[in-house]
Amino acid sequence: MNGPDPSEKHPMAGFPQVCFIRNTVSNPNIIIGDYTYYDDPDDAENFERNVLYHYPFIGDRLIIGKFCALARGVKFIMNGANHKVSGFSTYPFQIFGNGWEKVAPEPGDLPYKGDTVIGNDVWIGYDSLVMPGVNIGNGAIISSRSVVTGDVPAYTVFGGNPARLIKERFPSHTVSELEAIAWWNWPIEKISRNLDIIVSADIEALKTLTST
Repeated sequence: MNGPDPSEKHPMAGFPQVCFIRNTVSNPNIIIGDYTYYDDPDDAENFERNVLYHYPFIGDRLIIGKFCALARGVKFIMNGANHKVSGFSTYPFQIFGNGWEKVAPEPGDLPYKGDTVIGNDVWIGYDSLVMPGVNIGNGAIISSRSVVTGDVPAYTVFGGNPARLIKERFPSHTVSELEAIAWWNWPIEKISRNLDIIVSADIEALKTLTST
């Protein structure tokens, strides 16, 4: 057996609150890797409702890697949420037209932080909020109800508002080795054969698999 079918919307029979969301997203600026799931008993297939202010004319992307676990209530705010802050009023008069478009901001007037990128094997806890342009590294954990305003290094645990480093999951040399191994890019047959090692903390055993 090589695990669940990544093309299935609901890989757990009789448990529709878990959804492989790559199979439900239609926005071309939301890119999601295989086996990444969203857990929501209300409407797991409607993950896109949690990607806020994702306007096509802004052009930023939300990129989520493989094997990520997104808990209920996780939300991503995109760059389209930003207002001009250099003037006296932050009200977006221009979006209503009818003559108000004359004060439309120039592209450089609005804060723009680029794509939001979530690595592989990332766990984002219940009700967390990720702000625009954040990069979360491979293997990171975001604790419940965190507000992530800045980049999160690989294999760290972040939490709070704003989210800050709680701990490093492994020593830096182990993290470098894990990044180089990148087991999430292996063929699924190889991953399935070696799950016991992937879920262990034995880096030497994992390294032996790179040549097989």
